[in-house]
Formats: sequence, C-alpha cells, structure tokens
Amino acid sequence: MVPALTGVSFEVRRGETFGVIGANGSGKSTLLKLVAGILKPTSGSLQVRGKVSALIELGAGFHPEISGRENVVINGVMLGLSRREIERRLPEIVEFAGLADFIDQPVKTYSSGMYVRLGFAVAVHVDPDVLVVDEVLAVGDEAFSRRCLDTIQQFSTRGKTIFFVSHSLALVEELCDRVLYLQAGRVRGLGDPREMLAAYRLDVSAGEGERLATEHVGDQELLRAAPAQAAAPEPQETSISAGSDQPEQRARRWGDRAAVITGCRLLDRAGAERYAFQSGEEVTVEIAATPSRPLSDFVFGLGVFTSEDVCVHGSNTEIDGLEPARFDAPAVVRVTLPRCDLGEGTYLVDVAVHDRRGTPHDYWRGACRLRIDSPTRDAGVYRPERRWSSEGGVAWRNS
Repeated sequence: MVPALTGVSFEVRRGETFGVIGANGSGKSTLLKLVAGILKPTSGSLQVRGKVSALIELGAGFHPEISGRENVVINGVMLGLSRREIERRLPEIVEFAGLADFIDQPVKTYSSGMYVRLGFAVAVHVDPDVLVVDEVLAVGDEAFSRRCLDTIQQFSTRGKTIFFVSHSLALVEELCDRVLYLQAGRVRGLGDPREMLAAYRLDVSAGEGERLATEHVGDQELLRAAPAQAAAPEPQETSISAGSDQPEQRARRWGDRAAVITGCRLLDRAGAERYAFQSGEEVTVEIAATPSRPLSDFVFGLGVFTSEDVCVHGSNTEIDGLEPARFDAPAVVRVTLPRCDLGEGTYLVDVAVHDRRGTPHDYWRGACRLRIDSPTRDAGVYRPERRWSSEGGVAWRNS
C-alpha cells in the first residue's frame, strides 16, 4: 500500500487563503479531505479550529432521490445549523445557486454544473470559519465561477480561512496568500505563490521534456526505417505517428536520397539534449546527415509548425546567405535560435536537405517535437519582448 501523504507539516493562519498545487495523484484531495474531517490521518496529528464547510467532490452529501430543497436542509443540519436557521437562509441559497425553477426536483435530474452551484451555495451560506474548495469549481459555467471567486475573496476580507485547490495556476496566484506544492505525497515547497508556481512549472516542463526525449528516440527509429518517397506522400498512405498521444501529426519523410538525414536533436545553451524549454531560451537544432555521393548543390532547411500545421517559422542555409561548396562526408549542421520567443505549446520541427531548386533529398516532417512553457499568460505563438509606457491621468501601483 502506498501512503497518500508522508511527512506533510504546515500551519495555516486564521484569515489566510491557502492554495495547494501538484500533479494528479500528489495528495491534494486527500489533504483537503483530512482538513474537512472526511478522512482521519493514520499517523501524525491534525488540528482544525472552527467550523469547516467543504466543497470537495461533485454531489458529495446529496441524496439523488430527494429534491434540492430537502438536500439543502439535510446538508445544513449536517454542517451544524438548526433546521430553523437553514430554512431562514434557504431563499438566499436558492437565489445564489440560480436554481429556483429546479429546487423541488430530485437532484438526480441535475447536471454536473447544477450540482456544483447548489453545493457551493450551501457551503458558503452556512458561514463557516474554514472553507475547503477543491477542483469542482471548474465544472460550473463562467458566470457562476466568477461569482464563486468573488465570494471566496469576500470570505477572505471577513477573516475566514480558505483552503483552495485548483489546476488553474492563474487562479491560485490571484487568490492565495501562500501555496503548498505537493509532489508524490510529500512537500515539494511552501511559500510565496509566484515562487511555488514557478517551481511547479519548471518541474512540469522537465517532466514533459523527459517524455518527449523518450518518445523522440522511438520516433527517430520509426522514421529511419520508413522508406523515403521521391515526392511528398499522401498523409493517409505514409502516416507515421510523431508520438503515441498525437498520431494525427503525421511525422514522415520523403526525398531522392542523394543525401540522408541520420539524426535530429534539440540542444540547450550548454549543449545538453532537451525537448522542453522556457520561452526566450536559446534553442539549437542539430541535423546529422550523410551524402550518397559528393554534392556541391545542397541546402539545409528548418521549419517550425504548430500542432495544427500552421507554419511559425521556416528558413534554410541559402536564405541565410550560406553558399554551398562541398558535402562529401557525414556531417553535422546546427542552427541556433538565440531567443526562441514562442508562446506556450508543443511545436513540430521539420528538417530537410534539398538542392537549390527545391528538389528534396531527405525531408523529415516532425523530426522533433519542441515543448515551450511560458511564465506569463499572454496569447499566441509569438512572445516578443515588449515595454509599456504611459502619460497623463493613468497610473499603476507596481510602477
């Protein structure tokens, strides 16, 4: 049996909004269930001062066969209110949840969003000292999610303690005073939200890089074994998966084999092989190739594409002013992007050797996959360096 949490120790101050982050299976939900009193620790101790209200599992505590109204009363009593108190607060709960037309229907007829709306409305209207909220808020619609977040912020200003778990790192940064980062049931870090989120993003990026590197080895073997075509093949006839999770990306190769690409790698500034980078880092694409005969007419090319086959960037040695002289033995050609200012996402890297008329000797479609992580939440595939300035009647607190 694997323990869900090991050696986890922390204190939460009264009135603090405390975030918990980590990958699936890191122990976040188990920790919140312990705080909510749903589970008991098998070792160690846990103290919670004040009344706790929890919204952890979708529909937890609701009986599907009875009405929403009856479930509100039962849940309110279970959370420590008298029947008179819950009856008095019932109109506010129904209004907050927006379920006036459905409150007397059996909750088994509710959608997942309606479950969340009713559960959150009950949780906040029993006026707890500690509010425990798990990822279930992601099920609600945009308007209700915004109302929930506003309510959480109001709770904070009233000195309530909030435990908050979300895979939305932007929300964690916006709402939380401190963040606990769990990894495999242990404390990976505890402190400032930005610092913890940066550590989490780096770990995710490193893990993604390791996965892409492992898949890259298999992809290269498949592509080396694939017969080259004289012209670009039809995708449905020559498709080779660039990775087990995205078979539609059609990694493939074609050409007349006057020169053969024998390998392709991505390297970082230190020369280490990597496939996951932060936006703005230096990236080098290394192409190993061997000519079938001595060549004096040759061009090495590079293309970067989104997963939807949109070309982000393409260039080659001829465009960049390198005039061919000789290619008569195995060689390695590298192209370095000093600042790879791409937006967050996974990109396909194409490499090619062709003659100056464009006839392909060897073209590898999706020879590598490049993962880019961005420290900011801007949109698009390009992240240029930028500066804001202003004058007149406008100001910002952090300027």
